[in-house]
Amino acid sequence: MRQLTYAKAIREAHAQLLAADPRVFLIGQGVRNPWYAGTSLQDLDKEFGKDRVIDSPVSENATTGAAIGAAITGMRPIVFHPRMDFMLLAADPIMNQAANWSYLFAGQVSVPVVIRAVINRGGEQGAQHSQAVQALFAHVPGLKVVMPATPHDAKGLLIAAVQDGNPVLYIDDRWLYEVEGDVPDGLYEVPIGSAAIRRSGKDVTLVATSYMAAEAAKAVEMLAQRGIDVELIDLRSIKPWDRNLVYSSVGKTGRLVIADAAWMSGGIAAEIAASVVGEIFHALKAPIARVCLPDAPAPTSFVLEQAYYVGAEQIVFAVEKVLL
Repeated sequence: MRQLTYAKAIREAHAQLLAADPRVFLIGQGVRNPWYAGTSLQDLDKEFGKDRVIDSPVSENATTGAAIGAAITGMRPIVFHPRMDFMLLAADPIMNQAANWSYLFAGQVSVPVVIRAVINRGGEQGAQHSQAVQALFAHVPGLKVVMPATPHDAKGLLIAAVQDGNPVLYIDDRWLYEVEGDVPDGLYEVPIGSAAIRRSGKDVTLVATSYMAAEAAKAVEMLAQRGIDVELIDLRSIKPWDRNLVYSSVGKTGRLVIADAAWMSGGIAAEIAASVVGEIFHALKAPIARVCLPDAPAPTSFVLEQAYYVGAEQIVFAVEKVLL
């Protein structure tokens, strides 16, 4: 099977969706600009025209609202937000409109919109350009939220999101853009709500999201050299998330570490931990550990960033701690 980067896999998914379905169009800021999108949207406007690859004004609220309106009329829009931080300006149409329309009209209206939000952390960008606020949107009924960690899933989850028929937040992380992996040629879907076991193990269950799934894979190799057998689950979808797979794994290992590169308080890791405690507390042999960002804004100093962001080393420490 061929290898593609994470960003190129996203680009291929867009191209194949645009080619296969005339209802699909792309709209957002910087859709023609590699500074915003990297290679994930490269030359799509040249291939499909500027009426289907629409570079919008700097108005997140209006752009997202227009796409939601188009979705209600039967189109399949993909809205591109090059920084998740500024997507918060579109919280009203996403949370109040897209999430609720189907419920308000008793299922007679659907909102098949995909809202693509990019986490653009690091690089001394600071508090307003580095935020991962996926838990905010996962909290809202009516929204689905996916976070692919591999090129294969980056393509397959985007296709699944467009074809789902409901509003889906598709969140990708710029730190993954150059990661390479196997990607099938044609259109295929990765089921929303289905996690993946990246490595089977018996000592500890390690659940990770997005960029932290890649860091978790490094941590698992380091731990294996120390004789610790970790079962690694790439969550892939955080709303809904694969409770059955997580519960089954924790039932086998008795220990759980959750890695999510967002703030500790009120996050996805907290939700998973609370659910495990509430449903299968009897299976736990040790307290649950969470590897998350500290409850502080992202710094603008390179030195402070090294202390702020978490990765494989912090995961190794957390796994060893639950085994004490």
